Amino acid sequence: MKILRNIYLVFCCLALSFQVKAQNKPSAPYLSLQDAVAIALRNNYNIQLSQNNATIAKNNVTPGNARMLPTITGNYSLSNSVQSTTQTRADSTITRINNANNTGSNYGVNLNWTIFDGLNMFATYNVLKQRRELGDVRLRDTVQQTVANVMNAYYNLINQNEQIKALQGVIDISRTQLRYANDKFNVGSVSRLEVYNAQVALNTDTATLVSQIQQFKSGQIELNRLLVRDPQTDFSVSDTILVDNHIILADVINQAQVQNPTILSASILERIAQLNLRSIRSTRYPQVSVTSGYSFNNSNTPAGFARVQRSNGLNYGLAASINIFDGFNQWRRERNAKLQIDNADLNYAQAKNNINAQINTLFSSYLSGIDLIKLGQLNVELTRKSLSISLEKYRLGTITPLEIREAQRNYLEAESVFFNAQYQSKMAEIMLKQITSSISLE
Repeated sequence: MKILRNIYLVFCCLALSFQVKAQNKPSAPYLSLQDAVAIALRNNYNIQLSQNNATIAKNNVTPGNARMLPTITGNYSLSNSVQSTTQTRADSTITRINNANNTGSNYGVNLNWTIFDGLNMFATYNVLKQRRELGDVRLRDTVQQTVANVMNAYYNLINQNEQIKALQGVIDISRTQLRYANDKFNVGSVSRLEVYNAQVALNTDTATLVSQIQQFKSGQIELNRLLVRDPQTDFSVSDTILVDNHIILADVINQAQVQNPTILSASILERIAQLNLRSIRSTRYPQVSVTSGYSFNNSNTPAGFARVQRSNGLNYGLAASINIFDGFNQWRRERNAKLQIDNADLNYAQAKNNINAQINTLFSSYLSGIDLIKLGQLNVELTRKSLSISLEKYRLGTITPLEIREAQRNYLEAESVFFNAQYQSKMAEIMLKQITSSISLE
């Protein structure tokens, strides 16, 4: 009996300590969903990487990168040599020059311009523009994905926090039940066992609350990761999840065809594959280029007939070439390019089919979540009333501790179903809007 009394006192101290700690904890600064998204858009690494990639693709769209413009180069060369020369003239006289220092220099500018390459330069320029568009699509997709991830993490915290509030309400009931049990024991209407059972129930609920708080803390760390800030940053969140119940399946499907990043990317890659075939076919035509330049030449040859020579002037020319036979590689490249177009077409059709299936699955989850919200809200009210009645009956001694415990479990389960239904519907709503690139915080 003494051992049981000691256990009872330990449990009481633990519960009281937890309660005091929770009450004395300073309130964390409030973080709104809008602020969380703004921080993520400013700090998130994936967005910064996508922005850089999109800027690179934009910078690459230039006529020079498509080889439409001439190239002009400047050059300079200097040569030196030391030679010993023996010259025998026609009159049999011999001239010997030892260690003659010969020098020469050349400098100037040269221009090289491909004026016709089978229209390959235009195909290349169009490919660069398509890649710029692809970079913009992927940047928008990254932004939408980041916003969706932040919203998911934020609403998960709301869900977890509501579960904590429900558990705190149950703990209040368990604490009241323990007080009633003690009162009954003091007047001799119940045994010490009922007091112990009430204390065990309170401790069990407290342990569940500790576990739930840990889940909430893990959710905070995940959101802080998305916001790229200290994982231990503490904050509080809103307590409301509002689900948009005006989403129409046909509208989502139609919007996805023209706004979904996966479908848009597949369409762009399809056009790039077609341009690639044009680029390969261009090698069937002549390649024509012009060259020009202006150069200065200086030479000093003490042993030569012209010891010092200087020249300068303009040079220009025209070059043309055509592929006559390359071991059937031209045919092979064109055949492969056509197969790449077929693959791009298949990927585009597959993307549309996958997105359509994903939309239908999410919309089904969205609808079922809305139905569960309506049912869950009603069950929460009923179980809350049932729990209140059960507690009063327990105080009067008309029901057993097991019956009030069952009422508590029913209330917790109803709360859990309701909150999870809200979260499920909201997540489906967010993903449906992400698919159509139409996420908004309004």
